[in-house]
Amino acid sequence: MENFLVLFVVLISLVCLLGFFNEKVTRFTHEISLMLFSVVIGIIMLVVVTIAKGTTIADVLGKANFLNIEGFLVDGVLCFMLFAGACHMKLSDFRIFSRQISVLAFVCTLLGAGFYGMLFYGAGMLLGLPISLPVCLMFGSIVAPTDPIAATSILGKFGLPKNISFLIQGESLFNDGVGVALFVCFSGLVTAESSAGFFTVMLKEILGAVAVGAVVTIVCFLLYRFTKSNTMGIFVSLMTVSLSYVLCEWLGFSGAIASVVCGILFSTLRSRFCENDEPEKVHTFDTFWETLDVMLNSLLYVMLGLTFVHILQMEHVIILSLIAIAANFIARISSLSLSSIFIGKIPDGYDKFNFIKLLTWGGLRGGLSVALAISTKEMVPEKIYYIILGGTYAIVFFTTVIQGMTMKPVYERIDRSVQKKLK
Repeated sequence: MENFLVLFVVLISLVCLLGFFNEKVTRFTHEISLMLFSVVIGIIMLVVVTIAKGTTIADVLGKANFLNIEGFLVDGVLCFMLFAGACHMKLSDFRIFSRQISVLAFVCTLLGAGFYGMLFYGAGMLLGLPISLPVCLMFGSIVAPTDPIAATSILGKFGLPKNISFLIQGESLFNDGVGVALFVCFSGLVTAESSAGFFTVMLKEILGAVAVGAVVTIVCFLLYRFTKSNTMGIFVSLMTVSLSYVLCEWLGFSGAIASVVCGILFSTLRSRFCENDEPEKVHTFDTFWETLDVMLNSLLYVMLGLTFVHILQMEHVIILSLIAIAANFIARISSLSLSSIFIGKIPDGYDKFNFIKLLTWGGLRGGLSVALAISTKEMVPEKIYYIILGGTYAIVFFTTVIQGMTMKPVYERIDRSVQKKLK
């Protein structure tokens, strides 16, 4: 407990200080500023420790311990982050865009993982790296899914049209399950273990999670509906999503998907059966989840920034980072282009060309990719592990900071093109 409190004090202090500095001076998007400045702090700390100990950066990195991002996310707060992002979405909205979201979440993610794996495998052969095709495909499954946390917290601030914003959020919320299913399949090949086929794993991950999330939410919602206490309503929502997540992890289903289902179903049930709730109860619920979402996101981005220096342990760090970023970009645009054949009509006057451009640059990656990358430590040799981890960090940093910072002008340029065609 003492170590936890010390770590929390350090992280929340950085969130406050960096956030205040950004508010008064730099005025970047909040999440981007936290990650960017935390990277700078991490690099400064690395240099200071190296000079003070009179040793090399490699030695310092080799003895340094990671902040436990995987534990923080997978065993901690991921379910609450996903619930917070989904609890304002309704099932009726998904019925309208079920085809588009299904294609983006399933087809695009599958193609993206495959394209990325093949591209990185080819680059590895040219560089003479001992990296196999199954490992590269596993790498592809790690970085293919877009991040729901980044999508909802960063992209939602740029004035995107409501329906386009909904498609981006819907894709990022649902493609986690597909990415996890792909990761399970390819990691099984890497470790030479027997693994069920992709569709079997995917059905288990998704259908089981949907069933658990739906049943738990419906049962627990009865408590929410009939309580008059504002705080009790919040406690019930916390119990709903955490119980669903724990049950899914125990049964071998996707806890991430169950959390999304809880959020959407909870929102739908609230809009249908709680229309006459006291305004104070509604406001308290919404404010709590918005505040918790911002706090947990902030802690995550600081952790990502501070641990970014471990990218330096990757062999051929510069060239492989550039290859990882380029392969991610090519895989993203290629998978979107092929998926657009099946996507149907795109809302808000967007044609497929502008839609692909927007989703390519808006395909941000986040903490879940890093958590999956860290989980490969026992599956591959150390040299390959740092290539996967370093490449994942490079992609997360580039998509969050570079793409995130330039997303607004990119969107404004696309929007002008769309408006011109509508006239």
